[in-house]
Amino acid sequence: MTGGIFLLAVILVFAVIILVSSTVNIVRQYEKGLVETLGKYSRTEEPGVVIIVPFFQNLRKVDMREQVIDVPAQSVITKDNATVVVDAIIYFQITDPFRVVYNIANFAIAALKLAQTNLRNVIGEMELDSTLTSREKINTQLRFVMDEATDKWGVKVTRVEIQRIEPPKDITDSMSKQMKAEREKRANILEAEGLRQAAILKAEGAKQAVILEAEATKEKQVLEATGEAEAIKKVADAEKYKINVVYNAIHEGRPTNDLIAIKYLEALEKVADGQATKIFLPLETTGVTASIGGIAELFKDNLKK
Repeated sequence: MTGGIFLLAVILVFAVIILVSSTVNIVRQYEKGLVETLGKYSRTEEPGVVIIVPFFQNLRKVDMREQVIDVPAQSVITKDNATVVVDAIIYFQITDPFRVVYNIANFAIAALKLAQTNLRNVIGEMELDSTLTSREKINTQLRFVMDEATDKWGVKVTRVEIQRIEPPKDITDSMSKQMKAEREKRANILEAEGLRQAAILKAEGAKQAVILEAEATKEKQVLEATGEAEAIKKVADAEKYKINVVYNAIHEGRPTNDLIAIKYLEALEKVADGQATKIFLPLETTGVTASIGGIAELFKDNLKK
């Protein structure tokens, strides 16, 4: 009897625990709860403690955080009939827990298939070169298409990222050769441009050197001519000054004809010391000759005495 009572008490305790755990539920911060009464949607609960009626009500939790779907690699044919292998990642966030639960059975699978289909459509409208160089454009178009399609499911596609676009090996080899040729072409162009610039700079340097040399010669000639002109002017000024001094000295001393005659003879003596065979005397020498005659008479009188 005691053992039966104990077993019954244990069963009641477990029943109470199960009943309480079914009645009191915890909705986490990143979740929202959908309460169903007898299988029909009743209300949406925010994060916190949610109390429901066991056996009559059911609580379905929906994760509201941003989530990721990895789109497996698949072969896609481009507009110019080139086959490329493409894979992508889709980032989405649930905005309406009611629609994501009741409007779509399995959103993850639906979004994956939708992404694969639209990826084929977007890349199929582009040529290979555009596909390889327009990842951002593909991401934008794919996100727009998927966001529009998933709106009725209460889901917002936030981002689509193409991870890999891999063309066939033969196309990859051709592209490598093309890139190598382009690099060699650019290297040759840069080398030729460098030689051209060097030649231009060298010619400019030679031209500048010639110009500077000509300007230096010109300045030298100008300076020499200026120096000669100044020297001639100074000599002329000195001669003029000398003549004025002599003139003033002569007039201030009031020389006689005898003194002038003697100076004249001294000048003739200096002239006669040269190598010339002829000496031309000034025409106006009458007064000087008379003075010389007077000087001769003076010498004769002194000898007689």
